[in-house]
Amino acid sequence: MSTRLVVVRHGETEWNVASRIQGHADSPLTPAGLAQAQAIAARLSGERFDRLLSSDLGRAWRTAQAIAARTGHAIQPEPRLRERNYGLAEGLTYGEIGVHYPEIFSRVRDTDPDYVVPGGESRRQMYERVSGAFESLARAHDGERLAVVCHGGVLAMLYRHVQGIPVGAAQPIPIPNASYNALVFDGGQWSVEAWADTAHLEATEPFVEP
Repeated sequence: MSTRLVVVRHGETEWNVASRIQGHADSPLTPAGLAQAQAIAARLSGERFDRLLSSDLGRAWRTAQAIAARTGHAIQPEPRLRERNYGLAEGLTYGEIGVHYPEIFSRVRDTDPDYVVPGGESRRQMYERVSGAFESLARAHDGERLAVVCHGGVLAMLYRHVQGIPVGAAQPIPIPNASYNALVFDGGQWSVEAWADTAHLEATEPFVEP
């Protein structure tokens, strides 16, 4: 038996547009983000899946609500799939973070995976939380098909886990808002069926993990 997961990033938010770090904080979906949520909902309405799970942060939950409205599933909250806790850096722009907290991440060099954002968590702590969550969900729902709504950083950690990419290595990973990402766990190994698929969207601005 195997478990199939379709993992979706939330729709575009106001802070996505402003290039502000959200973390455990939140901002509303933009009109484009709401349209993206409806588009991924329409796509998933044509597929069979057994459960709909979502991060309990508002932007993911709002996207999951659009899916639930089309498919009739109850949404199961999954706090382990929250975005990374960026602590005091939440609400800052990428430029401001580069000045105040340059060790959070880097686009040009390896990042210290054990650097803890003041008031937040390290990249390694997030990686262990996210990879552990997906492993346990896949094993607990053997033979089922799951739809999961979460965040760009969560998808990046899942991709690293599946592909064996070191947690601190600089590695651009495309993760568009409301993208369709399908993975299968066969009980011992993960495989990727689809990644960053936006066929259901007319246009989107991809998130790329720093």
